[in-house]
Amino acid sequence: MTDPAVPSTVHARIGEVTERIVHRSRDKRSRYLERIAVAALKGPGRQKLGCANQAHGFAACGPSDKAMLRAGGGANLGIVTAYNDMLSAHQPYERYPDLIRAAARAAGGVAQVAGGVPAMCDGVTQGEAGMELSLFSRDVIALATAVALSHQTFDAAVFLGICDKIVPGLVIGALSFGHLPAVFIPAGPMTSGLPNDDKAKIRQLFAEGKVGREALLEAESQSYHGPGTCTFYGTANTNQMMMEIMGLHLPGASFVNPNTPLRDALTSAAAERAMSMTALGNDYRPIGRMLDERAFVNGVVGLHATGGSTNHTLHIVAMAAAAGITLTWDDFSDLADVVPLLCRVYPNGKADVNHFHAAGGMGFVIRELLGAGLLHADVETVWGGGLADYVQEPVLAEDGALGWREAARASGDEAVLRGVEGAFQATGGLKLLAGDLGRAVIKTSAIAKERHIIEAPARVFHSQEELQMAFRAGELTGDLVAVVRFQGPKANGMPELHKLMPPLGVLQDRGHKVALVTDGRLSGASGKVPAAIHVTPEAADGGPIALIRDGDVVRLDAVAGTLTVLVDPTTWAERAPARIDLAPSHIGVGRELFGAFRAAVGTADTGATIFAVA
Repeated sequence: MTDPAVPSTVHARIGEVTERIVHRSRDKRSRYLERIAVAALKGPGRQKLGCANQAHGFAACGPSDKAMLRAGGGANLGIVTAYNDMLSAHQPYERYPDLIRAAARAAGGVAQVAGGVPAMCDGVTQGEAGMELSLFSRDVIALATAVALSHQTFDAAVFLGICDKIVPGLVIGALSFGHLPAVFIPAGPMTSGLPNDDKAKIRQLFAEGKVGREALLEAESQSYHGPGTCTFYGTANTNQMMMEIMGLHLPGASFVNPNTPLRDALTSAAAERAMSMTALGNDYRPIGRMLDERAFVNGVVGLHATGGSTNHTLHIVAMAAAAGITLTWDDFSDLADVVPLLCRVYPNGKADVNHFHAAGGMGFVIRELLGAGLLHADVETVWGGGLADYVQEPVLAEDGALGWREAARASGDEAVLRGVEGAFQATGGLKLLAGDLGRAVIKTSAIAKERHIIEAPARVFHSQEELQMAFRAGELTGDLVAVVRFQGPKANGMPELHKLMPPLGVLQDRGHKVALVTDGRLSGASGKVPAAIHVTPEAADGGPIALIRDGDVVRLDAVAGTLTVLVDPTTWAERAPARIDLAPSHIGVGRELFGAFRAAVGTADTGATIFAVA
């Protein structure tokens, strides 16, 4: 269905940014498209395999599947899965291969699990050594995806992944096989538990020593209580928004709860769509062609409009590069200037993603953005039409048949979700900062306006544990800018610094002006404390953040978009960068295996990836 309210042209700024991305990327994008066109001309790979190769590929299949693969007439659908039953978000995927196989057979083909990719949980590793592998796991997932598809026996693929680094890694890997159609299949968020705001209060009380570990564990268990994605709007749920608004999900599929009849019906329908898009039929839709400059601009617009995860200032850049497209933080910043904030979902508000979905969800958001000319409607999607076809939501009829109905035209709860005309703020939730400390990003959507500018003396730390020790010792008093450095990708893999937020939140609640400046990450922990993150160049690369000393006055200005240090220029020029022994972060918990990654990784503003972006 096509909404008549969708304008035929996009907002001037959207068009301008898209055009400059096209111009900037022309050579790389052309080479990428030529490469996938050559791969597509070769036809389905398995039909050219030797007999022994093919026999290996279907040896374990049942008789009917084996007969189909021997004949070679139907499509073979590869399943790349991030299933494990330790991650609540991925546990529901255990049942998906059987659903997908049944749907593939009904469509006259076969589905096989092509391979698995690792899926770590940042919630389990936060504050622990394993978090230093988290960002690098994205590129490992991309590599594992390429290995899974390297058998060249598939005509299309479906990708089962949800959480933080997993979806971006799957996208990068899928784009390396850009001639294959691809559908991403979500599993949905867990049902609502303890409200996120209540959980945050318990965390702060624990940081102050006012409640014990038993109370903290009980609160966390009531919040994270069952199968499905964590319900706050961090990277995992931002991934789901992004896959839908970029056309890789079925319409309205992102936030349907796991293990429900509607969820199962959507999974089967996604497999059917993948089967229908192969080069064997008349509706060939390779992912490398679908994900063009317009699709990535739509993803950035969705990020701003929903107040999504700061991690995507890394991930979208890395994903685009895999498609031969060069995105920059300046593109993010210029788009943020014209995209309004339509959502208040924790940590930007009190609601969770189930409330967001019930209030109108993705169908409402896409309708509003299309109506304002803030999205490219004329993109390819896995559903078959343009993005205007995503202004609908899935439903089950009484007989169990899957269908779609028009998405809500009005928000069901304006405390959670609003239209463009009544937006929570006129500009997006992310801001680019630049100055004599380098470049950084800040998530402003959850920060009170009176805290958008912080000027205070620096306290320098080289780990989040150092800051916590200083807090517990009562050393952090008065206004301060906490500078936590040597946390970038070259230093230690750029971990998320979740443990910083409770003590800094306590200091802010005591009436102090508080901010954080770091070359590490925060993501879903980005909340009410102003935080300039992803500072680049990083300290381990000789960046200016390595020159800061205790007592230097640092100014973070999220209004003007600046990050500066108020030190005499002569004094600043005479300083040598700090050096620390990083060896303890390079050994143990598998970190010794990632030395090559730390040596090869690029800068935060180019996606912090080990893959070439030039």
